[in-house]
Amino acid sequence: MPLLECRDLSLGHPGNIAAEDVSFTISQGDYLCILGPNGAGKSTLVQTLLGLLRPVKGEVCLGEGFSLEDIGYLPQHTETREDFPASVGEVVRSGLLHHCAMRPWYGRALKKRADEFMEELGILPLAKKSFHALSGGQQQRVRLARALCAARTMLLLDEPVTGLDPQAAGELYEILARLRGEQGMTVVMVSHDLGTALGYASHVLYLDHGQGFFGTREAFLTEHPEGRRAQ
Repeated sequence: MPLLECRDLSLGHPGNIAAEDVSFTISQGDYLCILGPNGAGKSTLVQTLLGLLRPVKGEVCLGEGFSLEDIGYLPQHTETREDFPASVGEVVRSGLLHHCAMRPWYGRALKKRADEFMEELGILPLAKKSFHALSGGQQQRVRLARALCAARTMLLLDEPVTGLDPQAAGELYEILARLRGEQGMTVVMVSHDLGTALGYASHVLYLDHGQGFFGTREAFLTEHPEGRRAQ
């Protein structure tokens, strides 16, 4: 059974529908790339998958043993206030909060989990540095480590390479591919970077105010006009 299945979704608000007739599945270990032009409903779909917005029509069905708490979310990049006081370690460990149950502190095992993700992403030596003092690429690694702390099964990323230089963006793509390959993490990514994103995706959902395509990367490259243009 898939981790998550969307059936005949209409997304948005009554009288302001962003996309209609959207149906797709996400299975363990998939790398789903959500593509489409501006205003096609991609960010609205993200909010719906996170349970922040109810579909106008249709349903989002969660697989057995899977819950919204299993998703680690990396939102679109936003500018950080210059007086943002948190250290790198504090930002990363904040992703553990919903694992603490009723405890007001992180246990040893949770701290070890955060340290392992920081080490995996090459930012453990920066743990005591101010988050604001980092480069854009380093900050995005910190945000990804935080999302990994929150995730159990799935990472949901909304335009994660926006604002990054080509080298930092390439490094982020490689990290996600490694997490998927070595840890079996399911990756769902909204992207405008069609050419590069398709190099990593296993499946593609293309939205254009409705569902233009859902299927494997290979099928998208041969069957959809945007896929053929990307080759």
